[in-house]
Amino acid sequence: MTLLNLALPNPDRALRRIEDAADFGKTAVLFGGDSSERDISLKSGNAVLAALKRRGVDAHGFDPRDRPLQALAGEGFARAWIALHGPGGEDGAMQGALEWLGVPYTGSGVLASALTMDKLKTKRVVVGAGYAAPDYAVLSSAADLPAALKRIGLPMMVKPASQGSSVGITKVKSAEELPRAFAEAHAVDPLVFAETFVDGDEFTVGVLQDQALPSIRIQPATEFYDYQAKYFRDDTQYHCPSGLTAQAETELRAAALAAFKVTDCFGWGRVDFMRDARSGKFFFIEINTTPGMTDHSLVPMAAAQAGIDFEELVWRVLESSFARQRK
Repeated sequence: MTLLNLALPNPDRALRRIEDAADFGKTAVLFGGDSSERDISLKSGNAVLAALKRRGVDAHGFDPRDRPLQALAGEGFARAWIALHGPGGEDGAMQGALEWLGVPYTGSGVLASALTMDKLKTKRVVVGAGYAAPDYAVLSSAADLPAALKRIGLPMMVKPASQGSSVGITKVKSAEELPRAFAEAHAVDPLVFAETFVDGDEFTVGVLQDQALPSIRIQPATEFYDYQAKYFRDDTQYHCPSGLTAQAETELRAAALAAFKVTDCFGWGRVDFMRDARSGKFFFIEINTTPGMTDHSLVPMAAAQAGIDFEELVWRVLESSFARQRK
């Protein structure tokens, strides 16, 4: 299946193709960390590390929970493959630290990473650029619940603004469930919002080096594509090709590239959508700048459909670090 490339190239971020593994130099694979997604990060990072080693890259695992970041510079690391998930890894903090240390890294920069880690702010930017997203209401406290219920209606999704992997997210189907859903989200992040539930299929589009990978339609056995469905259940169904018409596929992948561009994302990532079953309209949900790289992960699945195996995918992501090489 062919890739779709509608993104305008940025001359300041020219992608460099690497043929010799030695050109990467000593490479740190950052994984683990101390976020709620540590376990998934370890799985992703170890898969990435093994793939790089198989391709001959001088790659080493590096867990910032256990080692000071200054060691990256002190031990002569030439670049870093970021496989950290959640706060501290994909929210701009690690990217800023690596910028300060002068260590080139994979994926999006400080601004895009910080922005897209906040689902609410990302939604505002994407909607402001003219793209569709579900209606929402900010829940600053429990006092906001009645107004949100009246405005959004049921069912609704209640989400913490930060975190990934669906941590803290609840599908609310009755008014009685709302206080508990708010409390669970608020325990993860003080900023919480409610979002209209889009009744239809969930789609995701991976982005790699300014190109959109084939879309995937996700069919969970649970109420929605939650943490367990993403990483541990074996009854989640993934359809790639997704079954869309050629026109709808082109529309969806173009929307993914547009969302990626308007939020200043770079290198690789994943954009999630819901498609309304009645109207067929796609609604933007969120962007993940450091998607999972486990055996249940979506970007490797889409890449395989495009003829890119896991080792090649990991290699191409590492190539994005050269765009952050200091001149």
